[in-house]
Amino acid sequence: MIGDVNLAQQKIKKVIIVGGGTAGWMAAASLSKLIGRDLDISLIESDQIGTVGVGEATIPTFFALHQLLKINEAEFLSEVQGTIKLGISFENWKNNGEDYIHAFGYTGQSCWAAGFQHFWLKGKTLGISEEYSCYSPELMAAKANKFGLLKQNALNYAYHIDASLYAKFLRRLAEKNNVTRIEGKIITVNQADDGNIKSVQLESGLTIDGDLFIDCSGFAALLIDKTLGTEYEDWSHWLPCDRAVAVQTKSVSPPIPYTRSIARECGWQWRIPLQSRVGNGLVFSSEHMSEDEATSTLLNNVEGETLTTPRVIKFRTGQRTVQWNKNCVALGLSGGFLEPLESTSIHLIQRGIIRLMQMFPLSGITEADRDEFNRQMSDEYNFIRDFIIMHYHVTERTDTEFWRQCKNMDIPDSLDHRLRLFKDSGRVFQGEGDVFGENSWTQVMLGQGLMPEQYHPIVNMMSDNELERFLKGNRASVDNTLKQLPTHQQFIAQYCPAKPI
Repeated sequence: MIGDVNLAQQKIKKVIIVGGGTAGWMAAASLSKLIGRDLDISLIESDQIGTVGVGEATIPTFFALHQLLKINEAEFLSEVQGTIKLGISFENWKNNGEDYIHAFGYTGQSCWAAGFQHFWLKGKTLGISEEYSCYSPELMAAKANKFGLLKQNALNYAYHIDASLYAKFLRRLAEKNNVTRIEGKIITVNQADDGNIKSVQLESGLTIDGDLFIDCSGFAALLIDKTLGTEYEDWSHWLPCDRAVAVQTKSVSPPIPYTRSIARECGWQWRIPLQSRVGNGLVFSSEHMSEDEATSTLLNNVEGETLTTPRVIKFRTGQRTVQWNKNCVALGLSGGFLEPLESTSIHLIQRGIIRLMQMFPLSGITEADRDEFNRQMSDEYNFIRDFIIMHYHVTERTDTEFWRQCKNMDIPDSLDHRLRLFKDSGRVFQGEGDVFGENSWTQVMLGQGLMPEQYHPIVNMMSDNELERFLKGNRASVDNTLKQLPTHQQFIAQYCPAKPI
């Protein structure tokens, strides 16, 4: 017998989701619609317990689950006050007063042996390349404040959404598919002799038993941590920010089709434009800035009337050593936290849900399934961790102790290898399970000031004249795409105007 393949041959019939919010209701909507025919699914949440509710920016992988759920895009965007996101503008990250955009999609045309950056690099030595950004249709559309749905040369995009409205949208979808919502606060979690979770007891006295428990209780991690004691791998030595202060403001201008990430003295500020308001926040290190200073810094750098009272959210970057422990799967903040610099929070929730459905233990939980789930989730967290660390470490800023610390810190070997590979040869390879492709790594490394020392020799197969025509052709393709696009505001007004709240 190989391993403990008969770890729990109890068929899974009752699924209990603990916690609502984006993670809980996304899990409920997905499981019930896609694999829930023979499942009894309940979600427990308490109106007394708030949700973080600030995960308002997404990345293009967001489409995957929506397509499976057959969600109408225009209806969804109207419901959640949604706007379009073509990328993220990073301001003051390389140095004060300098900025670049990490855009979705591809930059230029690659070949089988080398990415477009190699052709661009040689063109740069010859003085015939324009800025790298000029060859990205998504990036140039973002700068021009344009967007549209094209049949050919379609743009890659994601969304800005109201997280609270999105949870309500998902709840309606889940309840249509027979998910039972149970109001109440859990006071006791009961375990069987083998350590598996058997039931939860509510403040009202009601006891709810289940076969599989999904922990969506946020930072409280009621099941995965408080009950099962699953260890947490702390990454704060690489990512020193441990607080965020968030506030909403009224819109004072039409929404732009990208997120703004503005580096400050001891962290960074986000601006996420929705149709009628803007989500704002400051992620910061409490070692370098007090909560009062952070709140003041944020309020001094927002536009429009504030709609909410600023609130501080405490966090610790890292991940659970396992995200599926016993008969409990952690999704969202209970499983780990990576600051929202690259808008990956909802992506990680989705990936956890899709993996769980792919490995769903209908006939009983096996150790092999659990191990594979945990390996894949850990790999994905690690890739995103490295990508975020890169923004802090590859910088020319030395104006504050915070930035000096980030610039000079030791980094993971995996990231060090990527940076050296790019600097030495201009090469980037996407790892299996890495949500960020070659173009994303290239844009951020160039944007942060890391310039390769050489390019791939295949570029020399082109004559200088051929290379110039190639680069001009790539630029002309971008210009042609932009000519076809309406403004972002025109698109929103026609396609998905927000429903009154």
